[in-house]
Amino acid sequence: MASKIFLDANILLDFLLKREDYNDAKKLIQLIIEKKIRGFVTPAIVHIVAYWVTKAYGITKTKQLLLILLADVTVIDCTHEITLTALNSRIDDIEDALQYYTAIHHKIDFFISRDKILQKSAIASLPVYNLKEFLNIL
Repeated sequence: MASKIFLDANILLDFLLKREDYNDAKKLIQLIIEKKIRGFVTPAIVHIVAYWVTKAYGITKTKQLLLILLADVTVIDCTHEITLTALNSRIDDIEDALQYYTAIHHKIDFFISRDKILQKSAIASLPVYNLKEFLNIL
């Protein structure tokens, strides 16, 4: 079965806004489209990405881009219990904690993010990799 990966907002923004890690983000999205890996996000990630992409491209293009992306990336949600676990965790950034513990709950294999602090806070059951690291281990 294909690995399940959680995509942090910065990875999707690199891809959609063609930022500095665009080429690596494009490779990762292509692997998801080809069903070699399975990609997951939360509604909060969609919200964050929509905000920044709307600023760059406007609402019509943003909706189109997100609908295309979500044809291959699955949205998972956070429960009350996950929220309590995240708030009681050692991760100080609440948004990161919510994403991370939602991914753990849904048995995601890898968390992909550029957030170095989150990488240091990761536990063995869900490693956090940046794009280059993850692409190198595939």
